[in-house]
Amino acid sequence: MDLEQFMTMLGLSDLQFALAVIGLLILISVAVLNLKYARARRKAKAAGEYSADNRFIKEPSFGQGFAEAEERAEPSFGEINLPVISVPESFSIDPRIDCVITLRFDEGISGAEILEEMKLWADGPSSSTARWMCEGLNADVDAAEDWEALRPEASYSELQLAIQLASRRGPIGVLELSDFCSRAQALAETLGSQIDMPSVSTMLESAKELDSMAAESDIQLSINVLFDEACPGANFDALMRKRGFRLSRNGRAYEFFSNGALIFTSAEIDPNAPVQQVTLLLEVPLVSHEERAFERMLGEGIEIAQAAHGRLVDDNGINLTEAAVISIRQHLDVLYANLEKGGVSAGSSTASRLFS
Repeated sequence: MDLEQFMTMLGLSDLQFALAVIGLLILISVAVLNLKYARARRKAKAAGEYSADNRFIKEPSFGQGFAEAEERAEPSFGEINLPVISVPESFSIDPRIDCVITLRFDEGISGAEILEEMKLWADGPSSSTARWMCEGLNADVDAAEDWEALRPEASYSELQLAIQLASRRGPIGVLELSDFCSRAQALAETLGSQIDMPSVSTMLESAKELDSMAAESDIQLSINVLFDEACPGANFDALMRKRGFRLSRNGRAYEFFSNGALIFTSAEIDPNAPVQQVTLLLEVPLVSHEERAFERMLGEGIEIAQAAHGRLVDDNGINLTEAAVISIRQHLDVLYANLEKGGVSAGSSTASRLFS
């Protein structure tokens, strides 16, 4: 029986038969996609069941599953399409430097369900390295009205997803931001939530403005101490330790701390050779104005110069003058004011993220 006889027997016209075939193909495609989705869920579930404890102490990661963390007070960063990296510091979502997308649920939804769905984000390819975070608003009436890192045993009435708009690598790209927004939209549909999402074009413009402000404020100050005669390495090490400096992990630089926080460092030197010059470096946006970091660095430079028979010079080897120091102080006042105006105070966790 040929195709025409078969169509005649069923009483179908050419158009009706074509539509029937197309419908059948669509049903087959949907079935295949559902099978793939179910298989992905089974794999994710199987991978997480090897340890119930490990399963529920992890942060979502955009490219590689979950980044392990011992404390869950704040969300930690994920790196898109990079191996999971433990992050020593934790931060909160900040709308001043993040694109924030909010998901709202009609009823509380468990953190375990949200985390389970976000595991599947790792299935999609991405080349972005933009940082992102996730926080939830606890639905428990007795819980504090604060955003927190997702906990499987808790339930949430709202969810915040955020991706950092700029860093020292520059502003976020349109592909990274569009991909993130698409994933958030898909998650909202899966969880049956309302979504509050800014437009991609608005966020791209905000990213450019943020990057421009950061570029103008990303200043590193240096003070050079030039010795009249090269200082033996052992003598120099003893001097720096006496002044309160610590040797860096690589053994080639010295670090100055205050209240447990790094204030300024020295440039790297050869530990096996006499020291002819040492340069002290200050990353201005990363240190609070209250620390008076430049004044303290200048003071240490003067003390080192006096102890080892040296002098303060600029980058061209010319003696540092009082007029030059006054000019630096004036520029610093403007810089700190601009950072405050931009909502990114020097030394804050927001500045630490933006200037990383």
